[in-house]
Amino acid sequence: MDLEPADPPSGRWVDLLPELARRVVHPAVFSYVESGSYGEVSVGEATDAWRDIRFRPRVLRGHREVDLRTVMLGTEVSTPIGIAPTSMQRAIHPLGERAVLAGARAAGALCGISSNAGTRFADLGAESPWWLQVYLPERRELMLPVLEAAAEAGASAIALTVDTPFPGTKYAAETGDWTGIDLGWWRVNFADPEFDRWAPDLGPDDVTWLHERTGLPVVVKGVLRADDACRCLDAGAAAIYVSNHGGRQLDRAVSTASALREVVSAVGEGTEVYVDGGIRSGLDVLAALALGARGVFLGRPVLHALAVDGARGVERLLAELTAELGQVLHLAGCGNPGDARELLQEGDSAVT
Repeated sequence: MDLEPADPPSGRWVDLLPELARRVVHPAVFSYVESGSYGEVSVGEATDAWRDIRFRPRVLRGHREVDLRTVMLGTEVSTPIGIAPTSMQRAIHPLGERAVLAGARAAGALCGISSNAGTRFADLGAESPWWLQVYLPERRELMLPVLEAAAEAGASAIALTVDTPFPGTKYAAETGDWTGIDLGWWRVNFADPEFDRWAPDLGPDDVTWLHERTGLPVVVKGVLRADDACRCLDAGAAAIYVSNHGGRQLDRAVSTASALREVVSAVGEGTEVYVDGGIRSGLDVLAALALGARGVFLGRPVLHALAVDGARGVERLLAELTAELGQVLHLAGCGNPGDARELLQEGDSAVT
């Protein structure tokens, strides 16, 4: 017979979210969201990698309070914690991207929107800053109507995902029963949702092409190496986004925590670098800022919060993590997110 799930352990609401979400999300959808590729090594290592970072706090700096505002590609936001682009949001909550963006707007945060979104871009509005994440098809020109619709609706940047010539195999999600799940909204912004397969041959010219065709800055998402980051900049990228796709593409890829400093050092302080993957606390955000990130993005935690309480859940997630960040920045002797870079000295391993 069916058994009621056990109550989750007490603790931070953020830590309870995965179990709370599991109780209300369809099992097949939840399994898909949580799964990593192949043996799930990378997804399993992500969170612990941030916990290994160690700080050199500063004292006697005279900060009465912390100013958490920052600028992300020319847009001032209230927090350096943003929302990573994810699909399947309408399978988790009926309002999908609209609820996520509403939560981001209430928290003063930047939001990434997937090109596979289940909500028309025109319904998102431009009241809150958002970037469009894209996978390019083999026939690049088929993406133009989607790009134009996003730009017209208010997207302020394009985040090109470059680590996905095809979806990585996710054994853990293959046995799910999707019966009864309506996916009629899938890729609603495409004239033909099954228009083409993703391009297996992305190159630097695609970064240049996207910028020239849209006039928007291009953020390259999925970078884990210094040499690749420099090639992106040479092609005209406005920023670099360090990501291993939440452990959902090449398994055993290095953690973003371990790749971030190499990328930041290679591109220099004049280039904005962003990161996602396994970030679950204000201390994790502090670690990313200390390693040189301009901001961080949350993926699975946002979907959990969306499932639990819609837009209010997303707002609460961002607010609680931002409050934690403010506390730990103050404890570290920092007056703003930019000060965090001084918590690590050049040459420090930064890990125990």
